Amino acid sequence: MKYISTRGQTEKMDFSDVLLMGLAPDGGLMLPESYPQIDSATLDKWRDLSYPELAFAIMRLFATDIDEADLKDIIERTYTAEVFGSDDIVPVRQLKDDLYILGLSNGPTLAFKDVAMQFLGNAFEYVLKQKGKRLTIIGATSGDTGSAAEYALRGKENIEVFMMSPHGKMSEFQRAQMYSLTDANIHNIAIKGMFDDCQDIVKALQQDADFKAKYSLGTVNSINWGRILAQIVYYFKGYFAATTSNDEKVSFCVPSGNFGNICAGHIAREMGLPIDRLIVATNENDVLNDFFNQGVYTPRPADKTYVTSSPSMDISKASNFERFVYLLLEKDSKRVHQLFDGVKAGKGFDLSDVLDAVNNRYGFAAGKSTHQDRLNTIKAVYETYNDLVDPHTADGIKVAQELQKEGEVIICAETALPVKFSETIFEAVGEIDIERPEHTKDIESLEQHVTVLDNDANLVANEIKAVVAPV
Repeated sequence: MKYISTRGQTEKMDFSDVLLMGLAPDGGLMLPESYPQIDSATLDKWRDLSYPELAFAIMRLFATDIDEADLKDIIERTYTAEVFGSDDIVPVRQLKDDLYILGLSNGPTLAFKDVAMQFLGNAFEYVLKQKGKRLTIIGATSGDTGSAAEYALRGKENIEVFMMSPHGKMSEFQRAQMYSLTDANIHNIAIKGMFDDCQDIVKALQQDADFKAKYSLGTVNSINWGRILAQIVYYFKGYFAATTSNDEKVSFCVPSGNFGNICAGHIAREMGLPIDRLIVATNENDVLNDFFNQGVYTPRPADKTYVTSSPSMDISKASNFERFVYLLLEKDSKRVHQLFDGVKAGKGFDLSDVLDAVNNRYGFAAGKSTHQDRLNTIKAVYETYNDLVDPHTADGIKVAQELQKEGEVIICAETALPVKFSETIFEAVGEIDIERPEHTKDIESLEQHVTVLDNDANLVANEIKAVVAPV
């Protein structure tokens, strides 16, 4: 399996090299030359596999340059009951006949990002050792990616982590998870701005070829193909859990900000998983909702991004969206390059002429949810099903129920555990005792370590230079 860039100006690469690089040298995103095709007989074989077995069956199709015994070892060390709370890893629970929740939040930081990030941490360490290299991770988080990355990479050999977050914009729990870590290779930076500002700094440093080479920059944001690959697996697992035969179709509803999670579902569908629709659920930052309903993509500047009660989706430029647009435009890398250069310059684009393909050929639909919507949904789900969900998952359930067709089975992808957003939960249902895992008790009272910087890529570069010796 070889990997290419959405912008067509990067030579073909192996999985291990793509894993370490983040953005492609031409500014695009790396993805496989083609997606493996899975037939019904293979689905039958995969249906009863354990999660590690299923992950190996899928990942071996994409990571062909890693020795299979080594890949199996990485996966088996990653997906354990000790780390994820049960052998299921991503248990599926049923709210009612045609509505399920895919439980993705049982890892160490209580968010779906753990499923991919725990794999990434072990894969990074393996590949760096094989190549005799080191890696400087620069990342941006709107709330959950940062803690998941830091917990996956803390203490790892040959890795330094610089994680940016929007100053004062995350929940108290999210801040405590990240800033309370004391591992020497973890460096938290709070940027005076929004998540999109943090993401722009990541891209600016990644696109500075000299700086990137000198300090061996990589990323754990969902632009990293390894994240997407690990997430593909749980769409297969969710499908198998909610069906009894490959003749059945299900839809997935996914809370979306950066388009990484649902991009993995899109790839699973392209591989042949019997997915009917992929439903994008946004909050008030509804750029993706506008695109999938109107065909017009209009990213907002960071100062026009709303601060909401589902903060992990407070994003107005969806970094992974380029992977889908590349396929939608029939792999016209020149046009993709032009469109996303425009996005970088603050422009949007209009693809309403191919909206039919978006909705029918690729099965996308979308809806949005507001603060009051998520409060109402959290309350209704709690009172009706005795199931407490976090605000992002509530956005997904609201949109799923709103768009659900007659006879359609929908699986909602869980984003996080409710304890991470207790303020909103209390607003929705009143003061209740929210269950929290033992290792997170009193986390908010721990001393926090963070450097606050103005929105300037040069300031972040200086932080890296102060810690990392140049190659």
